[in-house]
Amino acid sequence: MDFSDGFVSKEHRELHRSASESADPLSVSPLHISPRSPRSPKSPKTPKSPKSPRSPKMQGKHGKGSPLKQDRHSHSSVDGRPKKGGSGGKGTWGGLLDTDENDILDPNDPNFNSSEECENPIAKKERVDFEEYKKKATIIVEEYFTTDDITSTANEFRELDRPNYSYYFVKKLVSKAMDRHDKEKEMAAVLLSALYAEFIDPPQVYKGFCKLVECADDLIVDIPDTVDVLALFIARAVVDDILPPAFLKKEMNYLPKDSKGVEVLKRAEKGYLAAPLHAEIIERRWGGSKKRTVEDVKAKINNLLIEYVVSGDKKEACRCIKDLKVPFFHHEIVKRALVMAMERRQAEGRLLDLLKEAAEEGLINSSQVSKGFGRMIDYVDDLSLDIPNARGILQSLISKAASEGWLCASSLKSLSLEPEKRSLEDSVARIFKTKAQSIIQEYFLSGDILEVNSCLESENSTYSSELNAIFVKRLITLAMDRKNREKEMASVLLSSLCFPADDVVNGFVMLIESADDTALDNPVVVEDLAMFLARSVVDEVLAPQHLEEIGSQCAAPESIGSKVLKMAKSLLKARLSGERILRCWGGGGSSRPGWAVEDVKDKIGKLLEEFESGGGVREACRCMKELGMPFFNHEVVKKALVAIMEKKNERLWILLEECFGSGLITMNQMTKGFGRVAESLEDLALDVPDVQKQFTRYVERAKNAGWLDSSFSFSKTGHITENGTG
Repeated sequence: MDFSDGFVSKEHRELHRSASESADPLSVSPLHISPRSPRSPKSPKTPKSPKSPRSPKMQGKHGKGSPLKQDRHSHSSVDGRPKKGGSGGKGTWGGLLDTDENDILDPNDPNFNSSEECENPIAKKERVDFEEYKKKATIIVEEYFTTDDITSTANEFRELDRPNYSYYFVKKLVSKAMDRHDKEKEMAAVLLSALYAEFIDPPQVYKGFCKLVECADDLIVDIPDTVDVLALFIARAVVDDILPPAFLKKEMNYLPKDSKGVEVLKRAEKGYLAAPLHAEIIERRWGGSKKRTVEDVKAKINNLLIEYVVSGDKKEACRCIKDLKVPFFHHEIVKRALVMAMERRQAEGRLLDLLKEAAEEGLINSSQVSKGFGRMIDYVDDLSLDIPNARGILQSLISKAASEGWLCASSLKSLSLEPEKRSLEDSVARIFKTKAQSIIQEYFLSGDILEVNSCLESENSTYSSELNAIFVKRLITLAMDRKNREKEMASVLLSSLCFPADDVVNGFVMLIESADDTALDNPVVVEDLAMFLARSVVDEVLAPQHLEEIGSQCAAPESIGSKVLKMAKSLLKARLSGERILRCWGGGGSSRPGWAVEDVKDKIGKLLEEFESGGGVREACRCMKELGMPFFNHEVVKKALVAIMEKKNERLWILLEECFGSGLITMNQMTKGFGRVAESLEDLALDVPDVQKQFTRYVERAKNAGWLDSSFSFSKTGHITENGTG
């Protein structure tokens, strides 16, 4: 290297000389120092250094000129110069992300993946698109749970523009909601209904739920209650009409019998969709539909039918029906449309056209159409009061609908043109039914038996046996559609009313006769009726022989009536039947378990003995309240009266006065207690010869005190004749 220009110091020259002597020119390029830029045209060529001891050897081997210049040229045809990006070149590793498109995959490579070799470009692009779709779908779901904005979510979903991947959105939405609170579950169900058909094709929704059921075994690892929650989502989808009921049976055939998916489908079918009033229960399970009452929906249905009759716009009417989002309540639309057609004969054709259009388009399914017509058949007798020949008009409407093919007439019960003969005026019975329903509903809220007694006395002032039977039927019918609390309250009320046994029998006969219709809405009607019947026997409202009387009136072979009676008898014959039946719905009209009848009788006897031996009135009343069985207080009256007459000690009479005055023992319970004593006078006379005389005196005292009605009386044989009671 030439340092003749004088720009390099002496120290630099010595350093360069020693480095040149120790370097191998074939492997490492020597340092080239120039005072000017190598691209400058004024820079002269650098001759070989005469001071280097290796220069002659290198010159002899590579020819004239600098050995560095000669060695910089490669004999290979491949350009070994560094790439423009600053990496690569001959003898280098290349850039960090550099790939060679000409590389061939080696099957012997341990990291070789056969799918990379076989995957064609189209499949690879689809895989990448799907992965991108999954990321975006997850983001949309998370944002929706934060904002609760259906419109914005629908617009974002539309922008994905991948209709073939929509099933994944369904799966992701439901699986995300399953691991969250009820609020998010309800939001997910609402969003699915909103996106159905318009944004997500029905087959994609179907496929999404199939995927969810198939991966139930995996979901349960992170979500322990997967079976119950996913079953509820499926039931909700069926109720919302976004999933066909046939999904349950079809999908079950494709799953292994021991999989969690089968458990999910069975739970959805038997645990949710088979329950009475399942649609309303499922709709409100996560807090939905609370702001909208049944009356609100009925008002909207009525308004849309009136508007349709005026405008005749079927498209708008169908849109309004769809916007109601109550597919499980479409039978109300059918019923109200038929009533309107019968009241406004000129609008009959238009209304039938609307029902036909809705049925053919699948907006109102066939079961809802049949249910609507079935309700009309039950309601036609009441309509006859306002619409002459209502039966004939309804029969013609059924014929027209069946002939046009949108009604299956064979699914309806027969409609005779002649109404059934009734001994009671229709108007009186209809008015009483309405008022009885209000009384019972109020009782379920308040639990006030005294108020029920007062209302019944004013509404049934004649103590009509037929009205009593109607009340029994209405009470039990309403209770069967409610929870155990209301069922227990109904049994308590029934035992407190002291209706004549024949009236209660007639009420049960009416219930059993209508059980076939009730079974359409309540699949467990046989079990419920049997339990009510057995409970009435345990509560001594009915005697065991009354079951035979009921059976003689309505127990045709293989009928629901025969099944009810058979089940009731088996319940009563079981070991510890009294205790079990008494506790079947919680006992005592409260959440506490009920006592066994024998235990209650024993406790009542002990508290009366304690009071008689000097106990306080307040303590005795407290013990009676703790029993929690007000419907059994007639036992207190009976035992107290028997003890008074046997021991001729009237201290217990003071207790009865206090209990009646405080409302702890009602007039009905008092009447029932005196009645039971009257029935056992013949047996008591064996131990107390003057029992007849004593009892007559106590009855008069009770009447004077207001405990008994003035009409209460009994014969010498103990036969009760109060108000026709026998």
